[in-house]
Amino acid sequence: MTPLLDLDLLKTFVAIIESGSFSSAAPRVGRSQSAVSMQMQRLEQTLGKQLLIRTPKAVTANAAGEEFLVYARRLLKLSDEAWASVTRPEEAGSVRLGVPDDYAAYLLPPVLSRFSAAHPLVTVELVCEQSTALVKTMAEGRLDLAIITRLPDQPLEVLRLERCVWVASPHHVAWEKDPLPVALFEPGCAARLNMLDVLAKTDRAFHCTYSSASLLGLVAVVQAGLAVAGLAQLSVPPSLRIIGENEGLPPLPDLEIGIMRNPLSATPAVERLDEFLRRDLAERSS
Repeated sequence: MTPLLDLDLLKTFVAIIESGSFSSAAPRVGRSQSAVSMQMQRLEQTLGKQLLIRTPKAVTANAAGEEFLVYARRLLKLSDEAWASVTRPEEAGSVRLGVPDDYAAYLLPPVLSRFSAAHPLVTVELVCEQSTALVKTMAEGRLDLAIITRLPDQPLEVLRLERCVWVASPHHVAWEKDPLPVALFEPGCAARLNMLDVLAKTDRAFHCTYSSASLLGLVAVVQAGLAVAGLAQLSVPPSLRIIGENEGLPPLPDLEIGIMRNPLSATPAVERLDEFLRRDLAERSS
C-alpha cells in the first residue's frame, strides 16, 4: 500500500526550497529549526529518497527533489483550493502588493483574476514602482508582498524566468543609426543593467536617448522611432516589433522574477496571496 503524503511535510519541504535554509523556513511554517529538520527526515524516509543537498551556505533540491517539488506545490495548491471552497466566505482582509508596471499590465491580471475567484473577500492594493523602488518601499514597511526582478547578487529565490527582447517601431529603422539610440528604464532596473552590460561587450557605439521608470513613456519613444529598447517579452505591445540578431543586436539575458515578503505581514490574506503567487509563477515558468 502506498504511504499517504503528509501535507505539513510537503509545506515544510517547499518552504525550505523557497527560503534556502532550515532556519529561514522555520518561521514560515511556525516550527523550530530542529522540528523542520525532523520533518524533512520523515519525508525523505517516507519516500525512500534524499531530496535535498545540504551545504554550509544553503539547502537546495537535488534532481529527485526538483521533480518532487512540482508535485508538492500542486498538492498544496489543490489543498488550498479545497479549503477555500469551504472557508472562502469567512476569509477577508487586504494585501499591499508591489509590482513593476509592465508586470502589472501583462503578467498580473490573469493571476489576480484566479486569486479573486478563490478569495473574493480579499482586497489587493497595488503599488506600481520599479523593482529597486519596491525593495525600499518594502523596507519602509509599506508593502506586504512585492513581485520584483532580481538584481545581480540579490538574495532572492527565482520563481520565473522571463525572456527579454529588443523592440523597435515597425515603421522606423532606429537600429540602423550610428550611434545606436537606446531608451532605458531608470538606473537600478535589471533590464537596464542587462542592456548596458550586453552593449558594452560589443564594438557598437550607442547612446541613451531616453530614461524613465514608466513603461508607457518608454514605449512612446520607441513607437516614435527615436530609439530601440529592451523589454520583457510578455510586456511587448502590438504597436512594437521584436528585433534581434538579424538587426545586428546581441541577445539579452532572461529576467529573473521572484517575490519579497514583509516579515511582519502574517495575516491569512497575505499568506494566501503569497502562496498563490509563488505557485502560479513557478508553475507557469516550468
